[in-house]
Amino acid sequence: MAIDAGERQQLIRERVAAEGEVEFAGLATDFGVSEMTIRRDIDVLESEGLVRKVIGGAIAVGKTAEPPFEARANSEAAGKRHIAEAVVTRLRPRETVLLDSGSTALAVARAIRGKGLELTVVTPSILVAVELAVEPGTSVLLAGGLVRAGELSLIGADAIEFYDRYNCDTFVMGVAGVDAKRGFSDYHREESAVKRAAIRAADRLIVAADHTKLGHAHLVNIAPLSAADVLVTDGDPRHEAVTAAADSGVEIVAVAARS
Repeated sequence: MAIDAGERQQLIRERVAAEGEVEFAGLATDFGVSEMTIRRDIDVLESEGLVRKVIGGAIAVGKTAEPPFEARANSEAAGKRHIAEAVVTRLRPRETVLLDSGSTALAVARAIRGKGLELTVVTPSILVAVELAVEPGTSVLLAGGLVRAGELSLIGADAIEFYDRYNCDTFVMGVAGVDAKRGFSDYHREESAVKRAAIRAADRLIVAADHTKLGHAHLVNIAPLSAADVLVTDGDPRHEAVTAAADSGVEIVAVAARS
């Protein structure tokens, strides 16, 4: 039996609250309506300040809603490539690099290719591992654990324990938020736990964050700004979060913003 727009929108509100994100195509199938109808429903929720539209769907507005990987990969893509190139110039040939999961880390993995660095790469990201598996002279160690759907990262106790086995030179970490007071943060509890384990396993921490991450504090704290050795960003060097990091002894690598 068909339901009216008000009831359908309420059910979508409940789904957004429970799952943090929805896809237009999936909602259209579930409710037996067109994607155009769903888009109008989402417009209503967006006008209420409950969601924000992204490619293919919408995400809840707030500290707990992580955008889908595809949306994050497409967002600020040119800037992330530029940041990734700057990160790679900080890596030393033949060192052991712990490379994070996420869209920025994937950009770094792509920037490593063809540089002849002959790295040993330790990663919780299946996408990063695939990207570097055929890079000449590069060895890839992939963490164990539970595969997180969509992100294709490995999380859980097995992933955390994995890092206790290795001593790494550098951890290249992506984050969702860089805040002057709250430090580095992310949306996902288990992802953040893996990041903290990786920080403990490495001698040097390079944080890569595009300008959209500055001034934001999300649900889960990862580490204070002072935990980083280097912050690579295309954000304004005068931004409060950047100057706070510098005041904490972090080396700031400012790259030119690209659209």
